[in-house]
Amino acid sequence: MDMRATVDEGAVRRAQRAEDVLAMQRAARKGGTRSLLRWLADRTGARVRLVTGGAPAPTADPAGAADEADRLLRCGLGELASRNLRSMAIDGDGHTVLLVLLDGPRGIRPPVLAAVAPRPVPDRLPALLADAASVMSLCWQAEHAERMRRRLACTEAFNREAVLHLLMNGHITVARQVAGALSPQLPATIRFYVVECPPGVRDDLAPRCAEAAESAWVVRCPVYSDHILVIAPAAVPALEETFAALRDDCRVGASEDLPLSDTATGYAQAFHALAASRDQPARHARFAGRPDLALAIGATATAWAREVLAPLHAYSAKRAQDPDGGALVATAASWLAFSSQAIAHLKIHRNTLSARLKHIGELLDLDLDRLADQSLLALALRADALPFDHRDAGAAHSLDDLLARPAAVAWAHQQLHPIRTRPAADELDRTLAAYLCNDGRLGPTATTLSLSTTATRKRLARIETVLGRSLLRSPSARYDLWLARRAVTLAGGG
Repeated sequence: MDMRATVDEGAVRRAQRAEDVLAMQRAARKGGTRSLLRWLADRTGARVRLVTGGAPAPTADPAGAADEADRLLRCGLGELASRNLRSMAIDGDGHTVLLVLLDGPRGIRPPVLAAVAPRPVPDRLPALLADAASVMSLCWQAEHAERMRRRLACTEAFNREAVLHLLMNGHITVARQVAGALSPQLPATIRFYVVECPPGVRDDLAPRCAEAAESAWVVRCPVYSDHILVIAPAAVPALEETFAALRDDCRVGASEDLPLSDTATGYAQAFHALAASRDQPARHARFAGRPDLALAIGATATAWAREVLAPLHAYSAKRAQDPDGGALVATAASWLAFSSQAIAHLKIHRNTLSARLKHIGELLDLDLDRLADQSLLALALRADALPFDHRDAGAAHSLDDLLARPAAVAWAHQQLHPIRTRPAADELDRTLAAYLCNDGRLGPTATTLSLSTTATRKRLARIETVLGRSLLRSPSARYDLWLARRAVTLAGGG
């Protein structure tokens, strides 16, 4: 009778242990190490945790019990490390600490599975910890590998973003040197793409873009969370249709073929093409090339720009930590391109951006709250970057002098032609004029037109479609359009 009872009790224990192991595996599959730790705590009544090194965090017990438990745990961890043990148990006055070292990859110290239980310790606790250690080891190694993969992916993303910043700021040689450690190599002639998708799917879509264009440079946009930027060799077939086919809810804008040194121009072109793609059933568009005002005017524009920007170029910071003239130029270019989102592009605080813009305005004697002065600065920065010899150029003492030139007037008419030759041209032209006169602000524009904000936004979206340019989202064409309307006005065209 006693022997039969002993056999039955052993069978029950083995069955219970097998069920516990299955429950551990289910908990691990459901939520990894955290879920398994919660199951162990509920099953045993002990305080169970993983200790990954260093001093363990204080427990939440009453002061005396917490002090004893922490002391035992510290002592046990020291003994494991100094004696190269795999497991041990330490008894105190009111508690027992059981420690089991998990398995880990070669060269990496794995964490310790620790359980603190009041005495006397339940008989099943050591066996449960031993069984849990093998499952916990597999979970921890899988989670560790995933953390390393994410860290590597994050590092590569930061490196690619850094290369993009260098390209956008014209530092081509340095960008090539940094990109040399990654792949693919930067091409000499590029085609820039902006892929727009729902923000929640960008992390999944970016690798698919990279797979679809193996020779392309793919970067998650640091400014807009719904954009993926792609720099592809111009020699490969056009990719906008390929990218648009990856998802039914994404759109693509593509630039012209440009030298690598014009990466910033390529981005602006692709961004404007993206605005045009919103009216295309195919969900993609190529930039419709138009001449640049600074190029149309030529060396005179460069000479004027050098004079306008001279205080900025000559500026030297009083303190080493303050931005110099070059940094202020980069700040101005980023703000004109991205508006308030420049803080994400430049990785600075919004108060820092505000202070820099105020300083730039003071140096150049400009009111950067006004679209007129923003447009002047945008043209000056573009013209200053052109490789013209301005020493023998004609004089232009003001922006109006520059815009009154025949080349500027011809450029202006070409910019405004798509609007003024469309049905309902008067309505679109009046809306655009109000938008520009109100410094590109949607609310005041709606008030001027006696429309709701929603109706005004829809009209401006129609203008974006007609022009194939972005207005409501930066980079915006509002600077070129303000300059175009000013040139036409100076020419007496209204």
